[in-house]
Amino acid sequence: MDGDRLDEAPMAFSQIERARLKTFLNTWVEEVPVRVRDELRHAYQIGSSDVVIFERRPRFEKPSEWHDSEVAKFRYVKAANEWRLYCQFRDLKWHAYEPLPSARTFEELFAEVRRDPTGIFWG
Repeated sequence: MDGDRLDEAPMAFSQIERARLKTFLNTWVEEVPVRVRDELRHAYQIGSSDVVIFERRPRFEKPSEWHDSEVAKFRYVKAANEWRLYCQFRDLKWHAYEPLPSARTFEELFAEVRRDPTGIFWG
């Protein structure tokens, strides 16, 4: 499903790293103002070696159901000691984000997604 071809295998997060990521991402989720949370929410999913962030909105035709739109994917590759950032194109496959494909920290790549200088993440 990923558009990347990794030579180095990713490694599962430790419990400490998973807790650190949850703390960081929960803070981001809570940044959505309460007054708009019935129209917009942020969410995330932590896998064994990756993190996907989502934007959630009510479905147009059935507002009681929420629709998740994947925004960005982050993968940690232990062998390279780096995080890699992916975005989705129209084909709905993950592709390396060329302006900043990797960084030493999750926070650096997350900041790039928030800035979104190319408009690929938040439109």
